[in-house]
Amino acid sequence: MTEVIAHRGFHGPSNEDAIEAIHNELDALWDDASFVPDMDRMTFATAVIEAAANIVQHAVPVAEKPVEIDVDISVRPARLVARVSAYNAREPFASDMQASMPDSEAESGRGLALIEALVTTVTFERQDGTNTWVLTRNT
Repeated sequence: MTEVIAHRGFHGPSNEDAIEAIHNELDALWDDASFVPDMDRMTFATAVIEAAANIVQHAVPVAEKPVEIDVDISVRPARLVARVSAYNAREPFASDMQASMPDSEAESGRGLALIEALVTTVTFERQDGTNTWVLTRNT
């Protein structure tokens, strides 16, 4: 098992306050792992915030319970890892996980493509009404 050097997380209602809280957790994470290069911090944090913002903006509850967001972020010796989850949420899209940029006139639809451009890998898991994106960036 790979050693975890620093770890932060957030769990709460899916709303704009969650995005601010996740920003704060990322700032605290970099305080704990100051050796992570600035470029890796910036690109990874942007990807994590984009994934969380997509949940806040687009996740639809699967039933009467509201959507909750959970972010688990860790720094390992050569890798940054984030699990960004939407609890009580419908499956967000069809089985096609290929990201592509929309037309230049489109007002949305760039989130997944942006995330894929910023990290090393992106995977999606759905289990028991929870959608989870796992983002990794090799450092």
